[in-house]
Amino acid sequence: MPEVIFHIRWPDGREERCYSPSTAIFQHLAAGQTYALAEFVQRARTGLTAASDRVAAKYGFACSSALDQLARIEATASRYPDEAAQVVCLSLK
Repeated sequence: MPEVIFHIRWPDGREERCYSPSTAIFQHLAAGQTYALAEFVQRARTGLTAASDRVAAKYGFACSSALDQLARIEATASRYPDEAAQVVCLSLK
């Protein structure tokens, strides 16, 4: 299953490398797009859950790496009090 590495920029300018075990994330995030924080978290949640579900369909178990990535995104997002703050998806490869 092809993995995808996506880079994001948080509202404070910090950049992060993120992992998806599947190209399912392409249906939810786009390189060069800016998202409001709440929207980004929702899109990441939907995309990473779909990616984990693809792994489960193929191998019989969910992808803990996708779920760990989602947990990191949610934890980092919770540090920003303004849900309208912007997150940029820099790239998806």
